[in-house]
Amino acid sequence: MAHEHSSRPRLSPSSDTEDMVMLLAPRLAHFAGVAGTEHVTRAARELQVPQSTLSRAMVRLEQDLGVDLFARHGRTVSLTPAGRTFLASVERALAEIERAADEVRADADATTGKVAFGFLHTMGAETVPGLLQAFRVDHPRVRFSLVQNYGEAMLEKLRAGELDLCLTSPVPDAPGLVARRLDEQKLRLVVPADHRLAARRRVRLAEASDETFVTLEPGYGLRRITDDLCRAAGFRPRVAFEGEEAETLRGLVAAGLGVALLPPPTVPRPGVVELAVTGQRAVREIGVAWLEGRPDTPPVAAFKKFLLSRRGSLLPA
Repeated sequence: MAHEHSSRPRLSPSSDTEDMVMLLAPRLAHFAGVAGTEHVTRAARELQVPQSTLSRAMVRLEQDLGVDLFARHGRTVSLTPAGRTFLASVERALAEIERAADEVRADADATTGKVAFGFLHTMGAETVPGLLQAFRVDHPRVRFSLVQNYGEAMLEKLRAGELDLCLTSPVPDAPGLVARRLDEQKLRLVVPADHRLAARRRVRLAEASDETFVTLEPGYGLRRITDDLCRAAGFRPRVAFEGEEAETLRGLVAAGLGVALLPPPTVPRPGVVELAVTGQRAVREIGVAWLEGRPDTPPVAAFKKFLLSRRGSLLPA
């Protein structure tokens, strides 16, 4: 006959869900073990816990829930209707926990684990594919979750634990992050093919002070660099169009809608001329960043070491 637990302390309806989880979580596997064998002694043996400990855990579980999960029959037990309902959910929860544990173990595996890697849009066509190809020569089964975004967004993903590493520019100097400079790209002043400066090979940025600029949106590292270089050249750029991707800006330049400061293209773009900038150091530095104090899984550690070994040769010549 099932016990009547009239004196059980019931959880208040206003109890915090997290408190309930903390109460129940350690006992769920024990409950499933007892429910599966319908015998406390046998379940204790299979779970490798003392029988007395297991019995007390089941009584406490029933007290915490405020319902009878088992009907006791000497040394054997059977599930009550409430117990059967609870078991179905517990089995799903335990299966999900097991799946999650398997997943994180697989992601951390030195041979077949996963790296969450972020990088700038401008590095997606050539630089990153080349890096991954070279890395997988010695690590052919490591998997990657790839995220393309602008710098500030990737740093936020690092802080949120959504990325392990990211290639970004400028090289960040921010609390909680570690960053290492890897390489730099020379920036060119990109003008339409019929522009007054198009016959030149080099130009001082101040010569473009009266031009209309097309740039990336505020928050992008290249936008900040553009603003800083123009300021150093003695002017504030007049911005007509703001975009999210460098090759789109090249298209706007080709259409005669302005000029732009951009890194070299992956392939030459018709309709534009790329001019070297003289008189100041017009470059963008590329670095790798990660979260300070976060332990690396073996695949992340291996890829980080690989990236750091590419200092000075990260980008195509």
